[in-house]
Amino acid sequence: MTDLSVERDAVLAVARGARAAAVELRGLRRSDKDAALLAIADALVRATDRVVEANTADIAAARAAGTDPAIIDRLTLNAERLADIAQAVRAVAALPDPIGEIVRGYAVPNGLQISQVRVPLGVVAMIYEARPNVTVDAAVLALKSGNAALLRGSSAGYDTNALLIDVMREALVEQGISPDAITMVPGRTHESVKHLVTARGLVDVIIPRGGAGLIQSVIEQATVPVIETGVGNCHVYIDADADIEMAVSILVNSKTQRVSVCNTAETFLVHADIADDFMPKALAALGDRGVTIHGDSRIAEYASVAGIAFAAVTDNDWAAEYYSLDIAAGVVDDLDGALRHIRQWSTGHTEAIVSDSAEAIRRFVTGVDSAVVMVNASTRFTDGGEFGFGAEIGISTQKLHARGPMGLSELTSTTYVVTGTGQIRD
Repeated sequence: MTDLSVERDAVLAVARGARAAAVELRGLRRSDKDAALLAIADALVRATDRVVEANTADIAAARAAGTDPAIIDRLTLNAERLADIAQAVRAVAALPDPIGEIVRGYAVPNGLQISQVRVPLGVVAMIYEARPNVTVDAAVLALKSGNAALLRGSSAGYDTNALLIDVMREALVEQGISPDAITMVPGRTHESVKHLVTARGLVDVIIPRGGAGLIQSVIEQATVPVIETGVGNCHVYIDADADIEMAVSILVNSKTQRVSVCNTAETFLVHADIADDFMPKALAALGDRGVTIHGDSRIAEYASVAGIAFAAVTDNDWAAEYYSLDIAAGVVDDLDGALRHIRQWSTGHTEAIVSDSAEAIRRFVTGVDSAVVMVNASTRFTDGGEFGFGAEIGISTQKLHARGPMGLSELTSTTYVVTGTGQIRD
């Protein structure tokens, strides 16, 4: 047998194990799942030194390979971040169990009682890049919602992911649950991804989480249904009726609070009527944080006065997800101009408006077509944890089944339960 056929057999073998575990998980009570989640949280904390050691090795290898600093930041898993991850696991345990929830229930004239009830999806496969936190988030959200998780991280975080998964599987065994409920997909080559995304009948859904190239590759190759998580080219629009101090604060936070994540602002647009008052303060604040402005000709005039790092904006800038201290910027003549720009360049992730005008807010909210619209708030709040989900398995930018941050409910399907008293159809 060739190496590729061995890899295929290995991927399908773990998929079969996950399928068997998914059957077991469907019957677990909430108390069983929550106990397993709390055991996982405790096990992760106990394993802190080992996890950090493995992560240090992954980071060293990534740096030696010339990996972008933004990716290094996403890859890094220190003791503080691991403690936050463990706390997020506990938060998921405290959430209501979605399984068995009645979405709607009613009676029809012949007396049949019809209930639409949440059920697990089954086997959920995650394909993701250098984000070891996703390894835990995906596993525990899948477990809480009664699904088995197949996890395929990138080679950059291989050692970290392998150890995290081992720790979680050991905790499952201690709780009497099949360890195959959380499984690492074998293989480091793209072939293993190909075998995973074509394992129709064994895998119920694929969720890719990473850059545009990864997501597009999965979409094009998959025969398994895909929930598309999108690239975050997020916009902040400063309206003519914005509070300037608030607008500066929101823009700076949206861009600089953490640049390596998908809910970071990559473009801001300012209404011409407020630009003279807003731009000097905004550029000073952004400049203090080392941000480079990629602006249009009207932004250039303000940048030359402010002395901030500046480059003429290009179409590549308008489309960019920078993952760095760079932001595209433009002055628009009116709200319609901002909406036209966003419709052209948005990836459908998050858009924000800063305004005191109820009419402008209404028009913006109805005029953009994105998963999340922020009103007088930072784009950085597009996050499952911030939305009260405990964690997220990704942020969907598609329109079917799930959109926006995906928590427990988004990892369920439904079954109709129809109860009668002997009715037969004429």
